[in-house]
Amino acid sequence: MTTRSCLLSVLASLTSLPLAAEEPLSRIAFGSCANENRPQPVWEAINELKPQLFVFTGDNVYADTADPVKLRASYAKLSEIPGFAALRAAVPIVGTWDDHDYGKNDAGVEFEGKEAAKEAFMEFFGTPEDSPLRQRGGVYDAKIFGPEGKRVQVILLDTRWFRGPLLTMSKDELKAARAATGKPVGRYLPDTESESTMLGEEQWKWLVDELKKPAELRLLVSGIQVLALDHGWEKWDNLPRERKRLLDVIRDNATNVVILSGDRHSSDISLLPPETDGGPFYPLYDITSSGLNQTGIPDEPNRFRVAGDRVYNEPNFGWIEIDWDAEDPALKIEIRDLKGKVVREVQTTLNTLQPCQL
Repeated sequence: MTTRSCLLSVLASLTSLPLAAEEPLSRIAFGSCANENRPQPVWEAINELKPQLFVFTGDNVYADTADPVKLRASYAKLSEIPGFAALRAAVPIVGTWDDHDYGKNDAGVEFEGKEAAKEAFMEFFGTPEDSPLRQRGGVYDAKIFGPEGKRVQVILLDTRWFRGPLLTMSKDELKAARAATGKPVGRYLPDTESESTMLGEEQWKWLVDELKKPAELRLLVSGIQVLALDHGWEKWDNLPRERKRLLDVIRDNATNVVILSGDRHSSDISLLPPETDGGPFYPLYDITSSGLNQTGIPDEPNRFRVAGDRVYNEPNFGWIEIDWDAEDPALKIEIRDLKGKVVREVQTTLNTLQPCQL
């Protein structure tokens, strides 16, 4: 057996842990931005809570390379971290990527190393050689956990593989913006004229089909924030037509959607109120957990923030707890710190995540 085949075999055995089909998901942990070259004590708190599933929302490693050998080395280093290894041995792990595990900061469709990045990603997550995921572009995927009446659908979007160019400030514009605010300013502007795609037509069609499948709760995972409008870094609103298209697709095809995102090196909870023009006519949350060990953004504006008066910028992870036994199943959605303490939270119910019935 070759070294690569041996690695694939080991990773597949570690990532194929099944969740019993009749066991409802009640405890879900998630997170992003895990630099494998730095300590990751956060896994201890996650393991203590005994999640039934862990969801990576992107930047799972900081490879930043098109070199296949270096990509695999980054994933191998993450795999060897004791706390992560313990979690991986105990629960299923699913995920998507963002830019640093894709291979280049802020990269999209143009990145020349994406095929190598996908191969390393598939190996890490133990994707079988004959899986349809290996035959199509990107790493988007979806899974449904739990029995009928208590189903949780996890939809993992790929916002890198197909994403077209973004509108970037010139150096002079960026300098002027920073001088005006006295703070770091993101380099991107909403491109209202752009025909760039975020997901690509193949993935858009797939998403609509997935949202039509029966499920009681849907976790829509995006590496970058969906609801944010006010900062100038990467987000869906860099391509406003695509953001609107996503909200339209959610509105027209599914209820009970909660968005999980990462990327920002700080955590935030956003809510698009049901009366918002273009929204899905029910409360839509975007829970940004970032990062597992990459943090430091002091604050940034967010008109949709609903928990705390600023971002949380220490190491953290996201936590969802579902009480399926309640008459109206209840959700606790939280950001927790290194010790597992709740630092941001919202509570809702499945009936609340639906249009009002008059």
